[in-house]
Amino acid sequence: MRPSPAFPLSRRGFGVAAALAAAGACVPALRAQSRREREKVTIAVGGKARFAYLPLTIAEQMGFFRAEGLEVEIRDFATGSQALQAVLSGIADVCSGAFEHTVSLQSKGKSFRSIVLQGRAPQIVMGASTRTLAGYRGLRDLQGRRIGIPAPGGASHMMATLVLARAGLKPGDAEFVALGTPSAAASALRAGQIDAVSVTDPVATTLEQKADIRVVCDTRTLKGTLDLFGGPMPAGCLHAPEDFVQKRSATAQALASGMVHALKWLQTAGPGDIVKTVPEPYLLGDRALYLTVFHKMREGYSPDGLVPEGGPETAVRAMAGFDPAVQLGRIDLPRLYTNDFAQRAKDRFQA
Repeated sequence: MRPSPAFPLSRRGFGVAAALAAAGACVPALRAQSRREREKVTIAVGGKARFAYLPLTIAEQMGFFRAEGLEVEIRDFATGSQALQAVLSGIADVCSGAFEHTVSLQSKGKSFRSIVLQGRAPQIVMGASTRTLAGYRGLRDLQGRRIGIPAPGGASHMMATLVLARAGLKPGDAEFVALGTPSAAASALRAGQIDAVSVTDPVATTLEQKADIRVVCDTRTLKGTLDLFGGPMPAGCLHAPEDFVQKRSATAQALASGMVHALKWLQTAGPGDIVKTVPEPYLLGDRALYLTVFHKMREGYSPDGLVPEGGPETAVRAMAGFDPAVQLGRIDLPRLYTNDFAQRAKDRFQA
């Protein structure tokens, strides 16, 4: 005669226990499946710690991309040109960079499209050295001078040429010196090696606070942007090859949703929220300075990720005055961007 089990089970109890055991065994499998289903996407950016790309950092740090089912890898490069090249060479899927990339690429027969806007102002400052141009009176004083920029062909270079044009000067009337990064440009200016800079923050504000430069053009504000470009100027955005936008539209939507969520968060975030969220190395070792820069730039961030009406035309006009290959009548404006993804995200988050 078999011994009775210490805890006898009825037929119904045995069924429940078996079901629970099976469910428990499935938990690791379900978790593994969830990991497999998370869409992987790589974003290339030129200078992730720069304020122009703060929305990207917020979306990453706050988990907004993961909330959309994405596993995002962000690869950081020294310049926007290098980040764009990473996408062109297949190292990354999407570029976080200047809207002008889409214009320049289309003029060369390549189709990239902006899927969500980060900035509605270029957030670039041009300043004249208070050391080598102590007697600066106006833009024409920049004639024959050396102007430091991070890289040739970038947004800072384009802005500097537009500023010169306001004084009737041509690009060849000054010497542009590519120095790799805004920080390198600042060092060269302080050493007297260049006479002016066209750079982004936090470098611009640091130079301004220490009286190293006299600001001659400031596109951190909407007013400064309108004064220089004559219309709304789309700036930092996520842009990708047309093939990516079409074949991976669900991924594009998830990216746009994560970014719009971050943009909405930035509209109401307080100083404490910012310093808690941004990685410590980004704070420059000076939280007060970081927050000063943030408040200077805050209105330059897009509130909803949408490319503004008239923005693409403004961008093409600006590029046409900088790059002879760009001609307004030959650029297909609707192919430069889509607001479909950002609009759906805006409706969802009420941004």
